[in-house]
Amino acid sequence: MESLQHEERTFAPPAEFAQQANASAQLYEEAQEDRLAFWEKQARDLISWDKDFTEVLDWSNPPFAKWFADGTLNVAYNCLDRHVEAGNGDRVAIHFEGEPGDTRSYTYKELTEEVCRAANALTELGVKAGDRVAVYLPMIPEAVITMLACARLGAAHSVVFGGFSSDALHSRIMDAEARVVVTADGGYRRGKASPLKPAVDEALSAGDTPVDHVLVVKRTGEDTDMVEGRDQWWSDVVGRQSPEHSPEAFEAENPLFILYTSGTTGKPKGILHTSGGYLTQVAFSMRTVFDLKPETDVFWCTADVGWITGHSYVAYGPLACGVTQVMYEGTPDTPHQGRWWEIIEKYGATILYAAPTAIRTSMKWGEEVAQKYDLSSLRLLGSVGEPINPEAWMWYRRVIGGDRCPVVDTWWQTETGAHMIAPLPGVVETKPGSSQCPIPGVSVDVVDDNGKPVGNADAGYLVVTEPWPSMLRGVYKDPERFKETYWSRFENMYFAGDGARRDEDGDIWFLGRVDDVMNVSGHRLSTAEIESALVSHPAVAEAAVVGAADETSGQSVVAFVILRGSAQPDDSTVEELRQHVGKEIGAIAKPKRLHIVDELPKTRSGKIMRRLLKDVADNKQVGDATTLADASVMDVISQSVQQGAGKDD
Repeated sequence: MESLQHEERTFAPPAEFAQQANASAQLYEEAQEDRLAFWEKQARDLISWDKDFTEVLDWSNPPFAKWFADGTLNVAYNCLDRHVEAGNGDRVAIHFEGEPGDTRSYTYKELTEEVCRAANALTELGVKAGDRVAVYLPMIPEAVITMLACARLGAAHSVVFGGFSSDALHSRIMDAEARVVVTADGGYRRGKASPLKPAVDEALSAGDTPVDHVLVVKRTGEDTDMVEGRDQWWSDVVGRQSPEHSPEAFEAENPLFILYTSGTTGKPKGILHTSGGYLTQVAFSMRTVFDLKPETDVFWCTADVGWITGHSYVAYGPLACGVTQVMYEGTPDTPHQGRWWEIIEKYGATILYAAPTAIRTSMKWGEEVAQKYDLSSLRLLGSVGEPINPEAWMWYRRVIGGDRCPVVDTWWQTETGAHMIAPLPGVVETKPGSSQCPIPGVSVDVVDDNGKPVGNADAGYLVVTEPWPSMLRGVYKDPERFKETYWSRFENMYFAGDGARRDEDGDIWFLGRVDDVMNVSGHRLSTAEIESALVSHPAVAEAAVVGAADETSGQSVVAFVILRGSAQPDDSTVEELRQHVGKEIGAIAKPKRLHIVDELPKTRSGKIMRRLLKDVADNKQVGDATTLADASVMDVISQSVQQGAGKDD
């Protein structure tokens, strides 16, 4: 893979921030000196163990790891009870903001009582340690309460994103063999009620699932069909329970959750995470990457709990650290484009963790939207989900962070469980668009096709070279698939599936999924770099790039671009953008075709579905679009391309 783009700006941490930072350069030194002793210390400092562990890592049967295996703990106790016992029961745990404007706040004491009630309710429905519970809920507090109730009982939860279809829900219920489903009548999205329960009914309609009970939260008040003997209202079952429940300690390797990777075809791939190692690395990364101060911070991760980010940095990380967090149900533009910034002002949020897609969308709307609100409470900004292009990073820092907040771009995956590569604020000089260096205790490298490390300024494949505490423990019920998918490409190394390069300082820059690499006249080019070059042009708000079949060059670069408000969608703009890419990267990367569109196909989590754009670029029938936030987008794009809102070279 070739990397042709260069970024030389750096930002030292503000002196005041560095002086009070949780992390120091000493953490890197300690981890380098003895990695296992380092993680042993983090596990003991950050987690409350019922029974202490005697072995840090068992790597006797790679790639199957066991961390702190003979120790026992209860994950929910670590997220709740211990904070109440420490005298922090009156601290707000969750400020919930519903899309329609309704609000609820739970202190740690109140949240503990709600989780205890939910755990007692699940027990009444027959759930016990070792069982699986499917969770199909909107972004409401009951989602986190259910997850923690499962953790309290030692039952694994399988959260299915509320935007997924009944077929996707059915396949995940079947694979996990879930006995109970927790859902809601619906949720609110873009100003209207969106039903959920009908998808559950359809998923269970064939009668082939092991589900005995469905627990339904009343959220929207819509008329809801209830199946007698199977379906019960949350308020009835949970409402009658005692607010007391004694947590049982489970082994550190007890399954905590199964999370199915999105966008898979065929049999869903259930990523299995366990308890002690996962919670250790999540808590450590919360404390260091976000420089978390539980007594004063108000943390807001904008992700849905249906994704790994919502597991690690909504349900578990913030609560394990005892901080106050914001939880928002809806979209950034409902009822207006300043909704996020309004929420930050309302709750005094100090840390914001969001996806580059949302940042670029805000860029498109214009900085004057954010400038209407007081964002002075913010002190740190985070980015997650995909590589962030330098211009979006700079806009985030300047407009949202007021040029005073460090920006931490984090790289990790569903499979890794927690942050793996991110600059520690207060220690590392940050670079726009780079995740930079692995966190202390994590070992990564960039290698060539033969698994040999590449030099600085070279590109290759990102691998993890040593086991880490929050790593996936396998693909649920399919150990061979686990080995084949993640450990077969390079010997004794976890292959992440991402391309990356090291710069002259050795810092890591991500080039996107290897699947998204194009081969243009023998040059392997990264879609992420070309997209970044396009977005660096002042006329461009967002861009997506794919490779299309080409008789001459093998593949050619095809770009789909959303313009900012004042830019003109004409041939001169198209040509200007093509030349801009040539200037920024090189002539080889210039799009052969560039189409100006009004929207890009995105999942509800904000990820661009490039395979659908590739279908358009190759003049093929567009594939399955059921996971899109708005399936009609592809019709609009196809019409736009046919009408010639672009140009061939």
